Amino acid sequence: MHQTFVFNNALTDEQRRYFQQYGIIQFKQFIDRATVQEFIREVNRVEQHLLKTQTEKVNGIPLKFGENERGERMIQRLAFTSHYSQTLGDFLKDPRLQLLLELLGPYQGRIGEHEKDGLVVNHYVNTPTSQFKKLGWHTDSPRDLFLGTRIQPMLNVGLHLDDCPQSNGGLRVLAGTHEQSIWKLLFRKKYFIDNQPDPKEVGFDIEAGDLTIHDGRLWHRVQQSPFIGERSRRRVMYIPIITGAYSPKHAESPTPFYHTLGNLKFPKPTFPGGSLWKNWQPGLARFLS
Repeated sequence: MHQTFVFNNALTDEQRRYFQQYGIIQFKQFIDRATVQEFIREVNRVEQHLLKTQTEKVNGIPLKFGENERGERMIQRLAFTSHYSQTLGDFLKDPRLQLLLELLGPYQGRIGEHEKDGLVVNHYVNTPTSQFKKLGWHTDSPRDLFLGTRIQPMLNVGLHLDDCPQSNGGLRVLAGTHEQSIWKLLFRKKYFIDNQPDPKEVGFDIEAGDLTIHDGRLWHRVQQSPFIGERSRRRVMYIPIITGAYSPKHAESPTPFYHTLGNLKFPKPTFPGGSLWKNWQPGLARFLS
């Protein structure tokens, strides 16, 4: 591991077996460079619209703001981006994306354009005032628990809009952890706090236009770029492929607790040998029992 593939309008048995074993797969040049540039222009247009209208949330999901290398305000995490772009909305109807639902196996899935956080665009750039330089170890599963449901099978499909070799940071995964126990899924790492390299992690050499797909139960993180400014830039469009009851968001939707939690400033532990993490672990375990 690691192997790359080309998507030729159908999943092969080899590609299915690979994904089942490792929980992640990379398809080279899923879209061409001209389409990449078209999508970047659309994302920039949506960002400028939301900045101009001083939008802070979309369908209850907070936008994440930072500053670029010129000190200008930017949006580093866009939610429901396709709601503002016909071009990106049309892409979500690409028949090739529908074929990826086969990776869910026996589960009936759909593209969650109007559910969870919709089409998310993450914009990583390493500057002194950036809010998105890296992302600690996590899986995508606990959000279901915060929404009051059992963990549902899902796929996170990332369309990469920038070249990002491993030397520039980027995606890291613990391959095969999508088949771990529920206990390891929740407690193997300290969610978002731990960003330390793991001896077993796998990185990726990614080119603009590549597509990565990972199982929502897979442990993954984003390594910070060693470079500053433009050279560190990494933009990814995340398309959620989800299962379970249909639950669309709207303008009056409340902000999910996990987004509120992510913005809290936790005090340092004040008790011997303890930590906030160790204290909330038992409570979550009881919730699952």
